[in-house]
Amino acid sequence: MNTQLINAPGDLFLGSDTATAQAQGPRHFRTAGAAIRFAMEHAAPVSLRGAMLKIGDVTLGPDRIRDLHRALTRHRRHKHSTEVRHRTRRARASIQIAP
Repeated sequence: MNTQLINAPGDLFLGSDTATAQAQGPRHFRTAGAAIRFAMEHAAPVSLRGAMLKIGDVTLGPDRIRDLHRALTRHRRHKHSTEVRHRTRRARASIQIAP
């Protein structure tokens, strides 16, 4: 995953088609990752049909937005499960069992 792209500011256009999305104008997000999460977790599903995310010179369509969201959520899930495993190991190591 390109972290520079995900961390760059982005403009999210939502609408039932691309013409509607452009006519309604963009929502500006400090990071493209936040725009992707907003589009997939808070926007109406019909608005994703014409969705576009502009990050500098790059424009992503609805399919690419969905793909990146899957990758972001998979990364967050993996990171969370790894942190839980490490905390559990530390907790087990700190427990002293009396003979």
